[in-house]
Amino acid sequence: MAKITYITKAGEEIQLEASTGSLMELAVKHKVAGIDGDCGGVCSCATCHVHVAPAFYQKLETPTEIESDMLEYDDNVTEYSRLCCQIPISEAIDGITVNVAN
Repeated sequence: MAKITYITKAGEEIQLEASTGSLMELAVKHKVAGIDGDCGGVCSCATCHVHVAPAFYQKLETPTEIESDMLEYDDNVTEYSRLCCQIPISEAIDGITVNVAN
């Protein structure tokens, strides 16, 4: 089980728990504002763009080339940008905080 905190553009903190799926799937299920997941999690849009808290960024697998390419077309990209459809939920990310970029 992992605890995940989403911080929306409006500053709302949403704390959720899950043990499977992706951060995008969890956010869409709970209607987190700014996480749309239009492509369903196949990394072909950037409607699930988040900024990962620096303390957790290094715990994640390196973004694939496809993910990096998708982020090039989005606004507000930082060194901590990720598509949350590409972040699987696991105990390794327990306590992660992500800021919704869109």
